[in-house]
Amino acid sequence: MTPAIEVTDATVRYGDVLALDGVSLTVPRGRVCGLLGTNGSGKSTLFKTVLGLVRTDRGRVHVLGRTSAAARRAGLIGYVPQSEQVDWAFPVRVHDVVMMGRYGRMGPRRRPRPDDRRAVEAALERTGLAELAERRIGALSGGQRKRAFVARALAQEADVLLLDEPFAGVDRRSEETIVDLLRSLPAEDTTLLVSTHDLAQVPRLCDDALLLQRRVLAHGTPAHVLRPEVLMEAFGVRTAPEAA
Repeated sequence: MTPAIEVTDATVRYGDVLALDGVSLTVPRGRVCGLLGTNGSGKSTLFKTVLGLVRTDRGRVHVLGRTSAAARRAGLIGYVPQSEQVDWAFPVRVHDVVMMGRYGRMGPRRRPRPDDRRAVEAALERTGLAELAERRIGALSGGQRKRAFVARALAQEADVLLLDEPFAGVDRRSEETIVDLLRSLPAEDTTLLVSTHDLAQVPRLCDDALLLQRRVLAHGTPAHVLRPEVLMEAFGVRTAPEAA
């Protein structure tokens, strides 16, 4: 079966800065892969490379057997960035934000059809935001805002979802809601690539993990990647010594 995400020997430079150095990654369909690494390790660049927003200097990227650009045009990829460039004072409702995930399936006038409304209602329900659908997005808490943008990605009904730090700045309730939701998606044949600094959530959420430091330091099960000696190489910290 064609992998959901296949990155082969991807190298990306920003001028003289080497952002990715020969990175290879294969994510089978219906899996959750955690993307780990320090700030500046290349995680966001890898996301943009998979999305086709950054061109590689060397290497290839395919999503469901297509080029990134073709997969994006077909609506196969959904993306939840780490931070949204939003005018929080603009009077847009939560429902409207989630409906934006359906724009690629609408005609030029962007008039919602019954299928669009059903997808939005289902996404709001799954993220625990149904009762807040008419509230302005700027009136939500940080965790609720993050859930709204996850709901927008769900409404798109993409086969591959990329989430950049979905737990950053969220409250415990939102974190638990997002983890439970993401963990349920592989059963629907959705594939996820999730960037996170929350290492404690990785064993619960992810089937596989990749540790990045411009190049791949480790790739495998969470137990394999989260070994102390591997984390030491990436983060430069030692685990607490065992009690005598």
